[in-house]
Amino acid sequence: MDVVNHFFEHDYRDRGMLKWQGFYLSDHTAALNHQRDQQQRIYQRQPQQTLPTISKLLADAYQRHRQVTLQLNEVDLNGRQLPDSQTYIYGYHDDRIVIDDQKLIAINQIRHVTLK
Repeated sequence: MDVVNHFFEHDYRDRGMLKWQGFYLSDHTAALNHQRDQQQRIYQRQPQQTLPTISKLLADAYQRHRQVTLQLNEVDLNGRQLPDSQTYIYGYHDDRIVIDDQKLIAINQIRHVTLK
């Protein structure tokens, strides 16, 4: 036992967190791959709907509590269309709609609405 204690007290150099750097679980690897795929995916731009059409579809979804797919007039830094959002409409506030997590979206930022 003295030999073991001497080894850990004088010879062994613990690398701390360095020993974990190359260690990934399969769940971590799958999540990283999924994130990379989402970032590289190219989303198709839908045609710009008119404001009356967007308003009618949003009002219908709100009244019937139906899920919608929203495409916003937003692009990433590379000019690619951002992913669509699938959500319910929880209300209106002036010229904005309330969606999941109490997030407000201006109606004039919406490019396309599809009822689910």
